[in-house]
Amino acid sequence: MIHSDGWRGYNGLVDLGYAKPLRVDHGSNEFVNSASHINGIEGFWGFAKTRLVKCRGMHRSTFYLHLKESEFRFNYRKENIYPKLLSLIRNNPLKLS
Repeated sequence: MIHSDGWRGYNGLVDLGYAKPLRVDHGSNEFVNSASHINGIEGFWGFAKTRLVKCRGMHRSTFYLHLKESEFRFNYRKENIYPKLLSLIRNNPLKLS
């Protein structure tokens, strides 16, 4: 299921097999309706774009890694991520073959 704003570019998603998008109409000052809201994803993309622009471009093959780093930082943005990273590394060590 897709939750979106009213941008017409999303209209073609139905042709790709997705259910009809649940939309909020920003033009009518609607940001939440009974079924959906999209402020969370808009907040993430604002955060990610601010971080990614600092890279001044990146190779296509590493974009996913940069995006996943942004996701991690966004999810833990209210915490000190250093102890979180240490815990993750300690509990999931790299396995060298």
